[in-house]
Amino acid sequence: MKEIQEQTGTGINGWKNNGDQPSLPEAHRSMRIPAGGSWFRKFLAFAGPGYMVAVGYMDPGNWATDIEGGSRFGYTLLSVILISNLMAILLQSLSSKLGIVTGKDLAQACRDNYSKPVSIMLWILCELAITATDLAEVIGAAIALNLLFGIPIIYGVMITAIDVLLILLLQNKGFRTLEIFVVVLIATIGICFGIDLFLVQPDMGSVALGYIPRTEILKNPEMMYIAIGILGATVMPHNLYLHSSIVQTRQYDKSSAGKRQAIKYATWDSTIALTFALFINSAILIVAAATFHKTGMTQVADISEAYHLLTPIVGTTLASVMFAVALLASGQNSTLTGTLAGQIVMEGFVNIRLAPWLRRLITRLIAIIPAVIVTAIYGERGTQDLLILSQVILSLQLPFAVIPLVKFTSSKAKMGEFANKLWLNTLAWLIAGIIVLLNVYLLVQTFWS
Repeated sequence: MKEIQEQTGTGINGWKNNGDQPSLPEAHRSMRIPAGGSWFRKFLAFAGPGYMVAVGYMDPGNWATDIEGGSRFGYTLLSVILISNLMAILLQSLSSKLGIVTGKDLAQACRDNYSKPVSIMLWILCELAITATDLAEVIGAAIALNLLFGIPIIYGVMITAIDVLLILLLQNKGFRTLEIFVVVLIATIGICFGIDLFLVQPDMGSVALGYIPRTEILKNPEMMYIAIGILGATVMPHNLYLHSSIVQTRQYDKSSAGKRQAIKYATWDSTIALTFALFINSAILIVAAATFHKTGMTQVADISEAYHLLTPIVGTTLASVMFAVALLASGQNSTLTGTLAGQIVMEGFVNIRLAPWLRRLITRLIAIIPAVIVTAIYGERGTQDLLILSQVILSLQLPFAVIPLVKFTSSKAKMGEFANKLWLNTLAWLIAGIIVLLNVYLLVQTFWS
């Protein structure tokens, strides 16, 4: 009994299936946390999962909305990016806390709490969201290959299937290797946009004012629509499942004090990583505002169009090259985390276990097939529409991940002393409610406007 209590941190009554196999078993508790040493050394041991989560907040699905927001409305929607990021920081902290305290990922928690039909429905919805995410990465990487090397998009889509080999190689090297690879790609994206920001020379006073929310956003339907699109592209449902699992790769002490320390360092990790994602998303919008909006090109919403217009406006091809390299790194990065999320939800919801290479191949083929068909029939314009559709699918799935997460972390029966405090609970439910309402609005506008 004591062993079960240590595993869950809540006692034996909080969960039905206390004997679940660990989440992501091949990496579970595989990374040692130093017992002594400085707080910084311990923090470094916990650092990593936050960056794997953060890549989902700067994937190619975000680019279209950020580019359109910047070209049409200048710096105004920077405040929406900031608010979306703050929401994401809170939700990801709840996700990591769920995993650390209970020893379950969000998918396992749903299977434990809901009936089998409901669990299967949630699994199918989540698989659709992951497929939509992978679709965005496929298209983003294919567009980047086209822009950099002139490879036709339909061939670029097919080339992305090769990354299965890269995933396998990295997984065989250990989980830390995956994390390091992700951090390197994030750094690449950051450097590219740092160079672009230097080249476009934005008005820093206007940038600072852009982070202050304005009532104009609520009054202008077109601005509101793009703002909701930014929110829908920023908060990613599969990241909530992913984070609750990969924090368990650390060998933290399962005592109350050990879990409290793990929650603190995991929260720092994800907050710092998501702050970096805030910089990337802001940079995309700022570059669009400082080039397209400033020169009166207020209708730029296409990634390829943005790439081709940057060179004549900025006066150097370096701006366009950095833009495309960042896009390629963004697309490749997100495929890693999408694979892990797919494995986690399949095992967590329905306890189906596949070899990682097979799981990756299935997910990628599901994304490649519609991308190839649409590209062959409709060309590049069709891939842009498919990119937008993928974000709508993500918006549809989001409430089905957020609401269970807030519900579980608010329960004293399931979380014990780690249950959300009243202020945190109130804020979490407020965010969940806002996300649900805004995503319903986005879906209505998309399909019935």
